Amino acid sequence: MILLTGSSPSFALENSQLVCAANKGDMDQMMKSKIHIFGASGSGTTTIAGAVSEKLGYGHFDTDNYFWYKTDIPFTEARPVEERLQLMYADLLNHDKWVLSGSLDGWGNPLVPLFELVVFVYMPSDVRVERLKKREQKRYGNEVLFGGSRYEATNEFIEWAAGYDSGLVGRNLPRHEKWMEGLSCKVVRIENHILDESINAVVNAIIED
Repeated sequence: MILLTGSSPSFALENSQLVCAANKGDMDQMMKSKIHIFGASGSGTTTIAGAVSEKLGYGHFDTDNYFWYKTDIPFTEARPVEERLQLMYADLLNHDKWVLSGSLDGWGNPLVPLFELVVFVYMPSDVRVERLKKREQKRYGNEVLFGGSRYEATNEFIEWAAGYDSGLVGRNLPRHEKWMEGLSCKVVRIENHILDESINAVVNAIIED
């Protein structure tokens, strides 16, 4: 059983069944309003979620904004799990319609009861890694090159991201597959080869019964 209680919620996960929001009765006649989009780093989940949110007028939230503190060097100091969940819970409950992008399996299960639709985005590893290299270069410039202040950190990040499909890193495809098996709400899988097609696939999944 998953519990969400009080204005400062306490969270408990007593079994592996991840029960999503009720998806029957009148809900079948309505657009899905609480969407979670996730996948490997570099698969395009944030971009897709932002586009879908803008197209449908939904709020857009990303797990990275809750997972990490804002620091001079980004993505270096993680928030405690309880703090992340409280912040996310407060924001999501203040919006009737939203899309949440980013991975949260392993720590975000107490939020699963809010989900009406989960979208898993897959992109081949070689394509993802090239995208991530370009993204890091754009973000940090020459600091990612040999001798730069971000050289080692960037290489470690790229190596970590490249291990997703093999299951050799903490956030990986086998773990995500297992997590999806426990969900009770609708799950849609897409391969993000052409961005516009991926966006339309998610929109269609939201509006379909």
